[in-house]
Formats: sequence, structure tokens, C-alpha cells
Amino acid sequence: MSAKHVPQRFSARIALLFFVFGVTGCRNEREDALAPAAVANPDMSKQHTYATQFPKTESPISENGNWIGGSSSGASLREGGHFWHRGRLWGDVETSSGLAFGGDEPTEYGDPTAILTGAWRPDQTVTATVKINRDPTGTCCHEVELRLRTAISRHRITGYEAYCSVMAAYPYCHIARWNGPNGSYWNLETPTPKIYVSDGDVMKATVTGTNPVVITLFKNGIQVAQAIDTGSAGGGFGAFGPWTSGNPGIGFYNEHDNDWKDFGFSSFSATDGSTQINSSSDRN
Repeated sequence: MSAKHVPQRFSARIALLFFVFGVTGCRNEREDALAPAAVANPDMSKQHTYATQFPKTESPISENGNWIGGSSSGASLREGGHFWHRGRLWGDVETSSGLAFGGDEPTEYGDPTAILTGAWRPDQTVTATVKINRDPTGTCCHEVELRLRTAISRHRITGYEAYCSVMAAYPYCHIARWNGPNGSYWNLETPTPKIYVSDGDVMKATVTGTNPVVITLFKNGIQVAQAIDTGSAGGGFGAFGPWTSGNPGIGFYNEHDNDWKDFGFSSFSATDGSTQINSSSDRN
């Protein structure tokens, strides 16, 4: 999610193309893909953990059905999708040789997104190791993102995002609330730290509470930002939380170029309360 731009509502002037060119069919396929996640792991009394070093080459990431991508929200020209990206609103995350990275960004704020499937309790901790294969150059922005209490549904992504720049020339970290519609978000943290993350840095984010919701971001074990969400309108449009359910995950942002493999995460773990992090094959 860009730290530099204010999101705008997208025009509905080309909504008719949604039907004329058959994007509706594509959307329905994406919605069908959401069905398994809605019924998986219904036992909320269980503590869940997940850990991976992204050993597979996948586009999008799946790891035996444990992840669902941003494109699963479906396609909609009316909601801001672009025809040349099949109307998709958000991109997906890919993996290759121990690296998770953004696949593409079909809209201005269509951050490549991936969240874990199943039922996760609301108090969540997400940790990931930053991997920089080549320092991004040029102008802002290139970002790595941790997701908390995130939910993907038709034309909507809600939840919380703790994210940092990977560029020394543009240092920032933010904690944002995603309100649902494409392009609608609000940076909640106060104050805003002027820092960035480098190769090998470990990012951790936690979320607790119902109202208020407290989201905290750490870099290498040191707290660098915290935000409190009471559901006030703030920036963006659409619903405004506070979000009390959803799943952990990751995301990326790159508004400057298509060199997605230059940066990403080399490892990831999530828990909803347990201090023990098991391997990806041990979840559930």
C-alpha cells in the first residue's frame, strides 16, 4: 500500500464492459475458489500455527491449499479493475527457491496478497524474514507487508497491514486498516517511524483486542510502531472496522517497476496464541 498517494474512488463509466467482454465469468470462477476456505478448520478452540520457508515454485502460492490469493476477490471493472488485467482488483503472491514475492499489481492499489486458509482466532502474531536480492532503485515505493485479521471476499479485502519500505532513500513503516473496497485504506499509526527494512531483517506484527483493536509492529525484536483502531472513519471509504476476525498473511507493493523478484520474504510464521511454530505440513 503506497505511503505517498491518497486513494480515489474509481469511475463506473466502463461498467458495461464487465458484461460485454465476459469478465463476469472470470469473477464467478474466482468466487468458487473461496469456498474451501470458508469451511476449513471450523474448530475455533484449536490453536493454529503455520511456518514455511517457501520451498516450492508456485504461481500463485498454495502450499497444498494453505493459502488463498488476492485475485480470489474476483474481477470487476466497475469496482476499479482494468480490462487488460482481466478485471482483477488485487494481485497474488508467488514463490520460487525460498522466496515469496509479488506476482503483479493489477490496479494502483492492488497489492499482491496472500492469506492463510482456515479458522484463526483473533489474537494473531505474524513473523517474516526480509529477503533483498537486489536493492530497488528509482522512486518510491517498494514495500513488504504483514497481514493480520485479513478477509478476502467478493470485491473486498478487509483487515490490518503492517508494512515497511525496503528502500533506504524512502524510509517509512506504517500500520494500515484495509476498509474493503479496492484503494480504500488508512494509515493508523502515531507517530510514523522513518525507518526501512534490509536483507535479513525480521518483521513481526501482532493484533489483540476487539474495540479498541491494538496492532503493533516490531523490527528485529524492537517495537517500531503501534496503532489503535476504534472504527472511526479516518481515511478511505467503505466500511471502517474495527476488524475482529480474519486470517494472517503477507503482501507486497511496487509502484515503480515490475522487478518483483528483487525483494520479498524468505520465511514466514504465524500463530494465534501458541508459542510453538510447527512446519507447514503440521498445521491443523
